[in-house]
Parts: sequence; C-alpha cells; structure tokens
Amino acid sequence: MQQYHDHDLSPSRRSFLRVSMGGALLASAPARGAKRPLKPLTPGIKISLQIPNTFTQQDLAFTKQLGVNYVSIPTRGGTYETFAAFRQRVEAAGLKIANIGNSRVHNMPEVTLNLPGRDQKIEEYKQYLRDLAKTGIYYTTYAHMGNGIWSSAPETTRGGARARAFHLATATGNWDGQTFLPPLSHGRRFSEKELWENYTYFIRQVAPVAEELGIRIGIHPDDPPALELGGVPRCIFGTFDGYVRALEIANSPNIGVCLCCGTWLEGGARMGRDVYQAIREFAKMGKLWKVHLRNVTGPVPDFVETFPDGGYGDLKRIMRTLVDVDFRGILIADHVPEMVGDRRTGWAYSIGYIKALYDAVRN
Repeated sequence: MQQYHDHDLSPSRRSFLRVSMGGALLASAPARGAKRPLKPLTPGIKISLQIPNTFTQQDLAFTKQLGVNYVSIPTRGGTYETFAAFRQRVEAAGLKIANIGNSRVHNMPEVTLNLPGRDQKIEEYKQYLRDLAKTGIYYTTYAHMGNGIWSSAPETTRGGARARAFHLATATGNWDGQTFLPPLSHGRRFSEKELWENYTYFIRQVAPVAEELGIRIGIHPDDPPALELGGVPRCIFGTFDGYVRALEIANSPNIGVCLCCGTWLEGGARMGRDVYQAIREFAKMGKLWKVHLRNVTGPVPDFVETFPDGGYGDLKRIMRTLVDVDFRGILIADHVPEMVGDRRTGWAYSIGYIKALYDAVRN
C-alpha cells in the first residue's frame, strides 16, 4: 500500500495533505472567494435512483415504491428548458432531483487531450453549469477520461445475469457513441505532463464559474483507473495521490469527489489507498459529495461487475464507513447487472440491498 512520507513530497504538497486532512484546503494560489456560498449538506445519505431521460409516470411510481426520495437523470445535450421540465414532473410526483447529467460534457477528449474544439467544449460545459443552477440544481458529476470507459464483451455473473466485463487484453473504449481502439486511440501516446497541463487549463476556467453559481462538482474516478489505455495515462483521477494533486490545483471549495466504489475496487492496490481509507480521507477534506455503490469480482487486469453482495468489496464495511464519517451526499446504485424481468428488476435488488445496509448500519 502506498504511503505518504514528508520527504517524498514538495513543501506545497505536504502542506495540502496536513491541512486538508483537518478539513480545510491549502491556499497555494491566490484565493477566490465563492460568489455564491455552498449550501450546507443536510444530515443523512440521499439514496437516489437513476432513471432514463425518457422516464414515465411508472418510473416515478417505481421510485416511490422503492422508498427512494431522489432521482438522477442522464441527458445528452440537455438545456435549461429540458432540466426545468424534468424538475416540474419529478417534484409533481413528490420526489427531488439529485443530479442531471449531460454526456456531451461528462467525458471530453477535446479537453483531456487538448484536441481541436477544446475551448468550445469548455464553454459548453460552463453553459451546462449555468443551466443546472438556473434549474435549482447545485451538484453535478464530472469525469475526465480522454478515451472513455473501457470494457470487453459483456459476460454473466451470478445466476446468468448479464454484466460488464473488463480484460486488459481485449478491452476497447467507448463514450457517447465514440469507440476508442488500442493500441493508440488517438494515433499517439500522451505524456502525464500533457494531461496535467490540460486538466489545469480546464479546471481553472471552470472552478470560478462553479463558485459564482454555488455548484459542487464531484469528479469521478477513471474507469478503469491506474492504467495506460490506448496511449492515454490514467494518472490524475486514477489514484488517490492524483486526486490530492488535482484538488490542490483546483484550489476551490466547489471542486470535490464523486467516489465510485466499484471503480476504486477495480484499481485495487494501484489506487494508493483502499476504498475505505479513501472514504475517510476525502471526508476529512470535506470533499466527499457523491458515492456510486457497486461491486466487482477483482481488480484489474480482469474483472466482471456483479451484484452488491457478489464481489470482493465489502459493501457492509463501506456503508459503515460512510455512516462513521457522517456522509451527507448522494448515493446511487450503478452499472447494475441485468436480471430476469424488465430493466427495473436489477435496480430493485440493488436499491433494496443498499437501503437495508443503511438502515442496519445507522441503527
């Protein structure tokens, strides 16, 4: 397990780690006062169900039948008018929106790899933030992968349920209709230095907008993390150390963490902290805002996504850790295996399992 020692770090990194673990952030760059203070998170974990952007009244009824109060909705290029219509329908059903995603600005190779169209994509992302805030939604998840989520052909997990699989020898990348192929998804190998420069360019334009609007941005780990895939190193949001450095560069109260436990488990020891330690340390920083709770059969180079109780991660321990650190953010099931029945069967199983864990641990 990777450990930090003072002699391994620059003075600024040592200061960041000391101060952030106590709940504050290093002001290594000129301070930016948030123009709209972040709303305090209310007590308790906000369990949320992911529903399609074509959701029906049945989807909303299903959410309520599960005893869930929040929904998360994906879009592709949604606008304020789209978001406002969603909110009206969801709240009319007695529910709340936790997050509305936009796949067009969630993983942006133009930004991560400094490809043509980078500045236009950054402006598109800023407009997405403005549309969210105008709708009254003050959290969003962002992912910074240059060539998408990598997977192999689907396989089966317990009882023949269809599930995502990953094998390093056969995996390819995909995002928003784009396919990324090995050995070099963009025709050349990118350096870690390039990726850090590109991230810095992006986050220092976006963070002031988030501060002006009062929006929290939780950054999702690379999936899978801690590897070089298609010539692109996953060095920023692929390790705990990378996250610490990235938060330091952002130097913003509005930039934090969406901790996908399944992705973290995919990385295994390469992450530099196990998932339980990561929860505790990000919580100490005041940066843990959303959790994806799912399980996998093992770490890279080979894994299959599986049921909450079917993998090598201890979800009971994860939930106990979340309660111990007084986690108050959004928690979703994610990448649910396809069970017999319609698409809702697997979600019902996962949400029921998560709710039972939460009730057992907090009591």
